[in-house]
Amino acid sequence: MVEEREIEQEAVDKAEEIKEEPAPETLTEKLERENVELRDKWLRIAAEFENFRRRTTAEKSDWIRNANQRLVLELCDVTDNFERALHNAEAAQEMASFRKGIELIYKQIENILKREGVEKIKTEGASFDPAFHDALAHIPSELAENTVAAVIQNGYTMNGKVIRAARVAVANGENPQTAESNDKKKKNKKK
Repeated sequence: MVEEREIEQEAVDKAEEIKEEPAPETLTEKLERENVELRDKWLRIAAEFENFRRRTTAEKSDWIRNANQRLVLELCDVTDNFERALHNAEAAQEMASFRKGIELIYKQIENILKREGVEKIKTEGASFDPAFHDALAHIPSELAENTVAAVIQNGYTMNGKVIRAARVAVANGENPQTAESNDKKKKNKKK
């Protein structure tokens, strides 16, 4: 009797399992619906991401275009001061007052550049360094060889990065007087 009950119970359990499993057509339809829903979600997320990317790119472009706005406004003030100085130069009787006005404007520009992290590269008497200097000439000088003897154009760094190298003339190790006498000897030999 126990065995019959166990067999009956097994048959009932199998019948319930068969009832719980959906028909193959129903399962396929369910999977197709899920597939459509997931595809729809994926397309929406992809569209949202593309819109986000476009907005971010547009914002970055605007930021780059307007990043120097404050600096430009400060330089406009400097330009106004130059215009005033030039206008008053015609009426200025004293050259000293005109010079003082120009010096004040120069200081104003210098202060703006310092606030922006711009510094002039120190060159006078410095050893030649190709990372900071462009050598345009080797000239006779009383200074040691490979020392900056003259500055042709100032160089600048911005926040520690070279934005314009200083253009310099570098001492070649010859004394200027010795170089002059050698040049005269060469000219006399050619005659």
